[in-house]
Amino acid sequence: MIQPRSLQRILAMIFKEIRQMTRDPGTVGMMLAMPLVQLMIFGFAINNDPKGLPLAVEINDVSPFARSVDAALRNTGYFKVTRVVSAPGEGERLLARGEVQFVVTVPVDFGRDLVRGRRPQLLLTADATDPAATGNALAAVEQAVAGAMVHDLIGPLAIRQQGPSPVEVVVHRSYNPEGITSHNTVPGLLAVVLSMTMVMLTALSVTREVEQGTMENLLATPLRPVEVMVGKIVPYLIIGVVQMAVILMAAHFVFRVPFMGSIALTLFATLLFMVTSLALGFTLSTVAKSQLQAMQMSFFYMLPSILLSGFAFPYRGMPQWAQIGAEVLPTTHFVRLVRGIMLKGWTLADAAGEMGVLALMLAVLGTVAVRRYQDTVA
Repeated sequence: MIQPRSLQRILAMIFKEIRQMTRDPGTVGMMLAMPLVQLMIFGFAINNDPKGLPLAVEINDVSPFARSVDAALRNTGYFKVTRVVSAPGEGERLLARGEVQFVVTVPVDFGRDLVRGRRPQLLLTADATDPAATGNALAAVEQAVAGAMVHDLIGPLAIRQQGPSPVEVVVHRSYNPEGITSHNTVPGLLAVVLSMTMVMLTALSVTREVEQGTMENLLATPLRPVEVMVGKIVPYLIIGVVQMAVILMAAHFVFRVPFMGSIALTLFATLLFMVTSLALGFTLSTVAKSQLQAMQMSFFYMLPSILLSGFAFPYRGMPQWAQIGAEVLPTTHFVRLVRGIMLKGWTLADAAGEMGVLALMLAVLGTVAVRRYQDTVA
């Protein structure tokens, strides 16, 4: 049984710890914000059955049967027709650039062959770089087409519904035909690993100097703030280069991930992402008042980076507000870059948009980091 004096001392210790916690409102706020963010992400944003996936249709037949197929696909809920293409090869280019997830091609004489019982083919090309984003949608296509034929093949044409399906749906899974998960996961893992190293380690740099009292020694040297920043960042950049080499070699030799694009472009895009992440980490280090707070801030950044960037869950399966939030994360753009270059063979023209966003983020974060650090050491 606890003695009254012992209980009094314990309560005094509890009161002291609570007072000490309240003196750091940033840490308390982070502790409260973290579960709220997790609830929002896991409760509303994560969806393993994405709907409204962008679809391009190429209809080369003017029959009512082709129009019925088009309407049936729109009504499934899994697809959102965003482009209607007419030029040969345009659908494949949209698929390669990531503007659409699927391309449906209705061939010439589709209606005539259907009436004559020749069982015409309907080509469905899917971007299978992320198998989780396409599985249920692909299964819905055959059901939608079969449902459309039930309503159209009536009267004398009802005989066409006997036996096998009157329309053969041919599915072509581009970029990952076997649906191998590692081909999608390993390139994205490069973004996550580099984010953890670049952001988390750099976020501790300035706060460590302040807490250990060595910042004053740095200020006594003739080094300028920018020179101190570069000196602190370069070692972590070297670590990131080593990690990049290890992951890329493992992807090629161990996991057999196809490397369709330019190695030089991959290296350049990765270096751009690493420098952007370093700038972000350095900015966090100038905001945090302690190493604990810097670590909490970096974790607060890493959670949405992993869950909303498209690495762990389908990006297009998230609601619109979550997709908008994901666009401000450097990891989101680099995941698209590395998967596009490695799996789709993106050229510099294809990658320019995502690389431009990373460059803009680097400019903003670099400017903020320099100014914050100058204010810190002033």
